[in-house]
Amino acid sequence: MSNYNRQKIVDSVPQTGFFGHPKGLFTLFFTEFWERFSYYGMRAILVFYMYYEVSKGGLGLDKTTALAIMSIYGSLVYMSGIIGGWLADRVFGTSKAVFYGGILIMLGHIALAIPGNVAFFFMSMILIVIGTGLLKPNVSSVVGEIYSETDNRRDAGFSIFYMGINLGAFISPLIVGKVMKTSFHLGFGIAAVGMFFGLLMFVMTKKKNLGLAGTNVPNPLSPAEKKKTVMLLGLAVLVIGGLIAAAIPAGLLTFKSFINLVGILGILIPTAYFVVMYRSPKTNDVERSRLIAYIPLFIASVMFWAIQEQGATILASYADTRTQLNFAGFEISPAWFQSLNPLFIITLAPVFAWMWVRLGQRQPSIPQKFSLALLFAGLSFLVILLPAYFGGSESLVNPLWLALSYLICVLGELCLSPVGLSATTKLAPAAFSAQTMSLWFLSSAAAQAINAQIVQFYSVENEMFYFGIIGGASIVLSIILFMIAPKIEGFMKGIR
Repeated sequence: MSNYNRQKIVDSVPQTGFFGHPKGLFTLFFTEFWERFSYYGMRAILVFYMYYEVSKGGLGLDKTTALAIMSIYGSLVYMSGIIGGWLADRVFGTSKAVFYGGILIMLGHIALAIPGNVAFFFMSMILIVIGTGLLKPNVSSVVGEIYSETDNRRDAGFSIFYMGINLGAFISPLIVGKVMKTSFHLGFGIAAVGMFFGLLMFVMTKKKNLGLAGTNVPNPLSPAEKKKTVMLLGLAVLVIGGLIAAAIPAGLLTFKSFINLVGILGILIPTAYFVVMYRSPKTNDVERSRLIAYIPLFIASVMFWAIQEQGATILASYADTRTQLNFAGFEISPAWFQSLNPLFIITLAPVFAWMWVRLGQRQPSIPQKFSLALLFAGLSFLVILLPAYFGGSESLVNPLWLALSYLICVLGELCLSPVGLSATTKLAPAAFSAQTMSLWFLSSAAAQAINAQIVQFYSVENEMFYFGIIGGASIVLSIILFMIAPKIEGFMKGIR
């Protein structure tokens, strides 16, 4: 997309009307609020639904298997952003990608709300994976489009947008967690209703508030490319279908081999993305330099999300089996702990947004903010090993320890996630804007693909070792990143 087209899109969006920000931020804020309400409501109870006994309304899967499935599911959700980013960049633009993705997510949650067997469960997961891949990276890309590249409100705007995400994520586990013991399927139905409201909000306000944002196709397919793409997709479906049909009866495609495959793809796909964008003739020299700067940020993001995303796996199980759920006179649902992360973000995001604007040119650089994020993430895991150190692994843990771990990790998240979203829109090559946002979400995909391997090593008996090794590795990487930050800034070519 040329600078002229970028400015034309910005000029089409009313630039005031939502807390001093472009009016389109209102539409994107509430669209993502309802989508995250839907997603996190479902995710808050999903792991319990998998490993609870059938007599308690669950599927009765082995707990270790359920934790690994949860990680693989999370990885595939973000990995599917490749498809969503490519379709937005080359076929129908980000606005349509958001709309189509929302429909698929809603259908997936409706499928979960209908009692069924394990096969039906996996079908609903496929719908949600594809739908989130279409919606998640592209709604963030539209946020980047409503600001000019030199607009100082940009980072603060992403922080406000991020607060909307977490407002939905905070409310939904409280509601869905409350009905979990009555019916898991009722909880999934509530998630479907949330996605419906998100679609309604987007359709009703996008024309007036977003202008041309999301309508541009920056790198459209030519007629010849369209024909070739359809043929290749059809061939790929046939080949993959044939391989699966042959591998399952032969015992080659097992759950373990599938985890290994996703783990390999989690590393290979982002590597291939970097290579393709770097070598593309549509990428100029300045953009290539910025892509080099993006690599250490991507690696740091993988380390951070490997810790943060265990809030829905290891820490969810920890809340269910290792934590005092009768506390201060009332019973706590284990799903409610999923609301702690967004609650702390809602509380602290305005503080961080104000702080970055207040500091102006004196604020830490992007690499320095990432190094702080890794430091806090590592500390959050070191904190959660202390209860076992002081009280042993057999006694139940005061829930305040778990709350403290979530709080420390959130401090890191606010240094990385909204900053990373903003940095991605700044460092992205113009011809790959939506796909670069997909690349950002691939850091979470890679992290969760790795998590699918390492969660299998967790047990109550070795939890001190588990949390200590991972937390320590994050702190070491934080120090390294801080030391090389000036070098990274040089490759960013003026982006700060």
